[in-house]
Amino acid sequence: MTGNETTNESPEQPRSQSPAHKRDLTRRKVVVAGGAAVAAVGVGGGLAASAFADGATPTVAGKSTASAGEACYTLTSETTEGPYYIDADKIRQDITEDEEGIPMTLTLKVIDAETCKPLRNAAVDIWHCSALGIYSGYEAMGSGGAGGGGAPTDAPSGTPTDTPSGTPTGEPPSGAPSGGTGGGHSEPTDDERYLRGTWKTDKRGYVTFKTVFPGWYQGRCVHIHVKVHVDGEWTDAGYEGGHTCHTGQLFFDEKSVLASATVEPYSTNTTTRTTLTEDTIYPQNGHEGGLLYIEYDKKRIAKGVRAHLTMGVAPDETNDSTDTQPSASASASASS
Repeated sequence: MTGNETTNESPEQPRSQSPAHKRDLTRRKVVVAGGAAVAAVGVGGGLAASAFADGATPTVAGKSTASAGEACYTLTSETTEGPYYIDADKIRQDITEDEEGIPMTLTLKVIDAETCKPLRNAAVDIWHCSALGIYSGYEAMGSGGAGGGGAPTDAPSGTPTDTPSGTPTGEPPSGAPSGGTGGGHSEPTDDERYLRGTWKTDKRGYVTFKTVFPGWYQGRCVHIHVKVHVDGEWTDAGYEGGHTCHTGQLFFDEKSVLASATVEPYSTNTTTRTTLTEDTIYPQNGHEGGLLYIEYDKKRIAKGVRAHLTMGVAPDETNDSTDTQPSASASASASS
């Protein structure tokens, strides 16, 4: 599409995979809201998955698989789950509901980082805040759960600044009911579930969601939360058993965020915005750390955005959450 804006960073570089301690498998169950969602599970993650440039399986020296003990793809960084996760109860690809915002199609490809083989039938959860920084299920906490410290939830006005000030406070923001900066689950305050959903990867490891471009709230840059569950079983009740092999976050470059801030309702969000480089959760390591490839018409971003990323995970490991800030060793330099 003429005039599209894209990120120009190169794909992740291969590196050796360090073994991680394996935990006992945990059992989880997805509760499906309504029979229509159950019927949708069998369709697979097929919405425009092949339309993205990330379609080919990554290779090293022309090989599609790696030799024993050699990783063929960089593991995607683990990050904190955050306090606003709700164990998936919406089996769906379109998570928008009635939320206003720039339409966005998000396509993820999930592969085994050691073999580069796609992970089929994995359950992928995503959840993120609205254009005004509100999480469904936690509306009483205001913008990002700031408990009065963020933007008001009724009718914010004004234009966000592109030069935020102050020290980022992580997730949740300082003063949030759950306390701290890196973790601690908060109990939901309401029954809303917009901008949340779970879907299964297809035989090529792809899963696609339809949503809106996320907004921002106090102390965090623009991001989407993601979990990948494997070794479970898809049943009439949803997804049962297995374990979580990846917990992470997906991030947006500053150019796309600034472009979104000129469009309503983002332009009414008066909360001071934290930039990507100021964020205390983003590992500052490019696509390896969850930085999305973004495509949009730079003159008409309001028409829609496409985002995609290949995620390399370790399916035999359990990574439920990392409730600590990224370490210095995790903050590798961004891809060139």
